[in-house]
Amino acid sequence: MHEAQTTPDAATGDDESSAPESARRPGQGRRRGARSGRRLALDLTAIGLLSVLALGALGVGGVAVYRTLYSPAAFVERYLSLLSSGSAADALRLPGVAMDSAELAAAELPSTTSEVLLRRAALAPLSDVSVIGERVRGDVTEITVTYLANGHRGRTQFDVEQDGWIGVAPAWRFAHSPLSAIDLTVRGATRFQVNGFELDTRQVAPEGVDADPLVPVSMLVFSPGAYSISVDTPTAQTPGVAVLSDAPQKAVPVDLQAQPTPEFVDVVQDRVDEFLASCATQQVLQPTGCPFGYFVRNRVEGAPQWSIAENPKIEVVPDGAQWAIPSTRAVAHIDVDIRSIYDGRLNEVSEDVEFFLTGSITILPDGTASIQVSADQG
Repeated sequence: MHEAQTTPDAATGDDESSAPESARRPGQGRRRGARSGRRLALDLTAIGLLSVLALGALGVGGVAVYRTLYSPAAFVERYLSLLSSGSAADALRLPGVAMDSAELAAAELPSTTSEVLLRRAALAPLSDVSVIGERVRGDVTEITVTYLANGHRGRTQFDVEQDGWIGVAPAWRFAHSPLSAIDLTVRGATRFQVNGFELDTRQVAPEGVDADPLVPVSMLVFSPGAYSISVDTPTAQTPGVAVLSDAPQKAVPVDLQAQPTPEFVDVVQDRVDEFLASCATQQVLQPTGCPFGYFVRNRVEGAPQWSIAENPKIEVVPDGAQWAIPSTRAVAHIDVDIRSIYDGRLNEVSEDVEFFLTGSITILPDGTASIQVSADQG
């Protein structure tokens, strides 16, 4: 008979997996449990850290989105961006920009203040915009910015207040409109240009063609903004006057004195010369409506003959809203026979007659000039 044989491992039961739980070495189960607990704790810690980081990232991203899109500073930056791109109509539609009659009155601006300059054609370049200050005062947030307006460095403060909500984000409006005004008086012209955009004071004034040319016309402008105002017409011209509108709801007075163009002075010279030449055709001692004449106590024989020996050298100077010719010397010449009433003797007179003239020049609504010349009695 053969005896059954067993291997030592099978006999001794060294395989731990086959040994009963009660036969394992003391502490071995506790060690495995501890390792599993530590791994779970590490996993939970990692998950917690990732959650914190994710929440932090969301928080930072939310702050960035708020600052970029929904903050008071972002609202002001959008307004300035629209001005920079020439989008005047869109800028005017932002909440709190447009002004009604009550707001005009509160800002002490005329109720007839024109909106004619609130357009793309009248805007100058705006660049290098930077928000340098933000301060909360009650319900109003003060936003301070710097910028370059057509090359002029400026600084402006805007007042912004909350205007409801856009979903969960706040909406904003200007607590005080950023518009301001230019009160313009143009002397010597009715037509003028603002940043190259041409206007007429009679177009802007509420009285139209009946407007007093020396009464300022008030025009709303965007603030901030640079406005170059000039006159360039066939009769008058000025260098540009730069106006920086950097304070909301403030009126900036501008008094612009035009000077006559050389071409206009030449035209006036020609017209005065023609007028004097027509006076010289009158064969009388005192030509009607003319600035010269000749006085005698004796009897005139025949018809006097006039000529202009020396024409005046015309100047044109400002005179209120119009123009004037200052006192100017000229010389006429008369040839006339005069018989003495005392002894009957005939004298042949050939004499230069010096005289002085002045004049007024009115630019008519159709752009033509009305010139009135008279003798200077002073």
